[in-house]
Amino acid sequence: MGLISQKIRLANAARPELEEIDANALVDSGAADLCIPELVAKQLRLEKVEERMITVADGRQVIVDYVGPIRVEVFGRTAFTGGMVTGNQVLLGAIPMEGMDVLIDPRRQQLI
Repeated sequence: MGLISQKIRLANAARPELEEIDANALVDSGAADLCIPELVAKQLRLEKVEERMITVADGRQVIVDYVGPIRVEVFGRTAFTGGMVTGNQVLLGAIPMEGMDVLIDPRRQQLI
């Protein structure tokens, strides 16, 4: 299966008056959570909830900020979650996908 990208909308669920962000997310069913770059966390003015240790693709374990609350929207469906601040691209993991009741269609290589 190839890489799947999906346009999503992100917002600070605690501060609905702030501007929402449209992002092109990498869809990754092998990742549990939503991951966002530091710039996105700053733009949404998300609060740090705690630090968490994660394992990145090359096997290293790193400590990252966990921020929230984040409202994620795709296809008019919404989920509320937190996010790991890491990387340089938004990554949509399995937990927010489950919350929105969307899944990956491997034949068409898209989110449905």
